[in-house]
Amino acid sequence: MEVEILKKLALMGAAKGNVRLSSAKLGSTIGMSAQTAARRLVHLEKQGYISRLVTTEGQEVRLTDKGVSRLNAEFLDYRKIFEDGHVQRIKGRVTTGLGEGQYYISLDGYREQFKEKLGFEPYPGTLNLQLKEPFAHPEASAIKIEGFKDATRTFGGGKCYVVRIDGIRCAVMRPDRSSYPLNLVEIIAPVNLRKTLGLKDGDEVEVILE
Repeated sequence: MEVEILKKLALMGAAKGNVRLSSAKLGSTIGMSAQTAARRLVHLEKQGYISRLVTTEGQEVRLTDKGVSRLNAEFLDYRKIFEDGHVQRIKGRVTTGLGEGQYYISLDGYREQFKEKLGFEPYPGTLNLQLKEPFAHPEASAIKIEGFKDATRTFGGGKCYVVRIDGIRCAVMRPDRSSYPLNLVEIIAPVNLRKTLGLKDGDEVEVILE
């Protein structure tokens, strides 16, 4: 239902700008009561998919980058179904990250899952790419990485998306909770991609999603 409402909002123009919208109008469009539609909008706002500006004259709604990315992911799923052989390619420029990836990848709770679910043991570090647009990905291809606990703290889960860079099998890693912008991706690989491919900050890299 989240995607259906986001799609309706986008068709109204909310992917490109603010749209003045009443809960009653949204409800009639998607076949539910105004009260239920209002609750759905609040939920989407809490999830970060839309932004709302409530005034005395009503409310203005706009899809966030996260909301647009969610719709793009749905589009890619359908494209994968109906366009056999379609290959999605994205490009980004190498940038220096915060150094957090190396720490998390070194944790056994993650490393064992990467080895089992991705088929390789990642090099202790990530390649960070700055994209022109938010990262969109087919949800059907997501590989779930479970969260875990150790003696001192709890670590959250996330998803991985298998990709290839210059023929090397890698994975985009997306934590469920992250302060990173949606157009910044962290890529794990069995080798040091910077060293293996001779990359430096500012270099453009093409990523092929499997």
